[in-house]
Amino acid sequence: MGHLPAAPTVAAPGDGPPQPPSPSGPAQRSRRRLWFALVFDVAVPIALYYVLRGAGASVWLALVAGAAVPALTSLAGVITRRRADALSVSVMIMLLLSAAASLLTGSPRVLLSRDGWLTGAWAAWFFLSLRARRPVTYAFSRPLLEGRRVFDPATRRWVAPAAGSWEDLWDSEPRFRHIWRVTTVIWGAATLADAITRIVMSWTLPVSVVPALGGALWPVTFVVLQVITNVYFARSGFWLILRGQPPRDRTPR
Repeated sequence: MGHLPAAPTVAAPGDGPPQPPSPSGPAQRSRRRLWFALVFDVAVPIALYYVLRGAGASVWLALVAGAAVPALTSLAGVITRRRADALSVSVMIMLLLSAAASLLTGSPRVLLSRDGWLTGAWAAWFFLSLRARRPVTYAFSRPLLEGRRVFDPATRRWVAPAAGSWEDLWDSEPRFRHIWRVTTVIWGAATLADAITRIVMSWTLPVSVVPALGGALWPVTFVVLQVITNVYFARSGFWLILRGQPPRDRTPR
């Protein structure tokens, strides 16, 4: 139920339990948006589905009511920002199409598969962004990480990043560009696997358990991706680059 974009918010590596520095303004706003999405795009639709089913509503009505919540939040965002973005429009269109198809076919599984198709659209966005000026993972992560202190495992302390912006690194450091393109492929592949899993679940598992399992799949996918991303960042020398210590092998691998 709902749509939760897979935004790569990564943590600094280290071999101990140091606490990160306080987030900056952009990071705080990004985290607020993430929590908002978790509540209104995941938790509320699932709870509403089971409440309505417990009250005797039909499966179709309960699913439509739950799916309408993220659509309404997307519409509210469009009204607030006074402009439409691709995500908000896609959520509303997907809801209308899936509800109409489910009504015509009489199958609630069409509605259940909506999350899978929407997640698949996110996967396509990740891959298509590889041909853009900057990949989407770079755009998502820059407000969260740029300018923040980086954990140095050698001294076990948080240290200031090297002077200069990420745009300077993008222009001057080939490995930096390579890292973000590989990261985008990782997130695109994982999001695609998540989408396929959701579609298979929606057509094979009992209808009553799919909303709950679909909601549980979001944090699982996100946590797994966080681990994989941070392992790759450590192995690729990403944190060294941010500290102004590019790896000796500067040829992208």
